[in-house]
Amino acid sequence: MKIEIGDEMIEVHVQYAKRNKLSIHIETNGFIIVKAPRNTSEEIIRVAIEQKGKWILEKLQRITKAREISTEKDYQDHGKFWHLGKEFPLQELIETSGFDEEQLRVNLKKFYFSSCKKIVGERIKIYQQQLGVKPKVVEVIESKVKWGSCSSDKKLSFNYRLAMAPIEVIDYVIVHELCHLHHMNHDRSFWRRVGSIVPDYKIKEEYLARHGQFMTL
Repeated sequence: MKIEIGDEMIEVHVQYAKRNKLSIHIETNGFIIVKAPRNTSEEIIRVAIEQKGKWILEKLQRITKAREISTEKDYQDHGKFWHLGKEFPLQELIETSGFDEEQLRVNLKKFYFSSCKKIVGERIKIYQQQLGVKPKVVEVIESKVKWGSCSSDKKLSFNYRLAMAPIEVIDYVIVHELCHLHHMNHDRSFWRRVGSIVPDYKIKEEYLARHGQFMTL
């Protein structure tokens, strides 16, 4: 759900479970997760977020600043960039001769888009068969906050930066979004379905939370 705090529109991911209290968590990649008791109304969640608004915005600003500091890239031949969970010199990923930094950045993004489309296209066929689902549309997009998303009309979107992650982490994101075709919320049934395919999904989430800030151009 989306909530406006001051002049900022933030996106909140709600997880319902058997618990007594509502809690708010901000992951290192800026994801805001509300863990709420079952049957908690959106209004109660909205009020809780608004009450913590100042703290949320300050933490998001710190995350953004830290990301800017830690993600400066060296667009030289031997500058390091991630692909499928490993670091490679830039010249091993794309042609570097004769290009300035701006063009290298553009070409590298094209490389990641192409790689992500290929990997997702291959891997999603495996898991949609296992889960017995089929999305209407699968696309690769650019996003600063989401690794993947599933819309109510069965359109799945995947962040091109996933091509920087290990294949097993990409698989987790694919499974996560495919499971949303059965369960749009992050309820217990959803996580059971995810866990039936990726039992160690929490480790994959932790990887993205820990390393996501470095998976940039």
